Amino acid sequence: MLGFVVKRVLSAVPVLFMVAIIVFLVLRLSPGDPAVMIAGPTATSEQLDALRESMGLNRPLLEQLFIWMNAIAHGDFGVSLVSGKPVTELVLDRFGPTLALSLCTIVLAVVVAIPLGVVAAWQQGKWLDRLVMAGSVMGFSVPVFIIGYVLILIFARGLGWFPVQGYKPISAGFGEFAIRLVLPSVALSFPYIALIARIVRTNVIEVMNEDYIRTARAKGMTERSVLMDHALGNAAVPIVTIIGVSIAMLIGGVVVTESVFNIPGLGRLVLEAVLARDYTVIQTVILLFSTIYVFINLAVDLLYGLFDPRIRY
Repeated sequence: MLGFVVKRVLSAVPVLFMVAIIVFLVLRLSPGDPAVMIAGPTATSEQLDALRESMGLNRPLLEQLFIWMNAIAHGDFGVSLVSGKPVTELVLDRFGPTLALSLCTIVLAVVVAIPLGVVAAWQQGKWLDRLVMAGSVMGFSVPVFIIGYVLILIFARGLGWFPVQGYKPISAGFGEFAIRLVLPSVALSFPYIALIARIVRTNVIEVMNEDYIRTARAKGMTERSVLMDHALGNAAVPIVTIIGVSIAMLIGGVVVTESVFNIPGLGRLVLEAVLARDYTVIQTVILLFSTIYVFINLAVDLLYGLFDPRIRY
């Protein structure tokens, strides 16, 4: 097990190295100039040159890349080109809201999707199964920001049950913290509920045709016990995989959801940095997201050994 973990962690290093290079080059070669964004359209060419000099943007591209990679290797992610604050400080300030939203979303998705998938498999071909599958198609088809605006219109503006936008840390009180995460979590969870429910249904149906399921029924076990103890347990490996993939996919959805609900998380930070051409912030956050993605996949691989006894590391 330890050897497997070490091998996977070491294999992640070149992946993250390539991600860092690609992100750096894409940002530098794309149109736009941070100096113009910061100084404004009325700045003179001398002022722009001086600003580029202070930010190191006038150096050769490869030299800029080497300086940045060397700084990362020493744990220095630089400072924001716009605010002048350390990027690490900005990321840590915004990490809490994104983590809270992501955890609430994935917990909600798992709690709702697994029972839906099991029920759909149990009622295969019947109206309840068709209803769940129709809901899954809708969850895949409707963009998250549309769902968000509809929820705001109905439950915030119409019924007044929830705040329209905003975020409160848990230190401000659990009630204030939780109530502001309900609508964003529900909106963001829709596509993941659809994805997980479909995978659960498919795999439970496949397992339900196995001999040991027929044997369990012949022994007089209740249908609930057959579904939950035998079918779902033996279908756990692909379900765990898709849950892990869903967690990694949250990275993209968080950016949109935080913008719709005005949540000051990493998604909003990336959006603000893109609009301001703040290279150092964009590079750092994307590298962080990539690292999280890699280690989530590692965690999923490790869980295989817990759910599938045929796997040995």
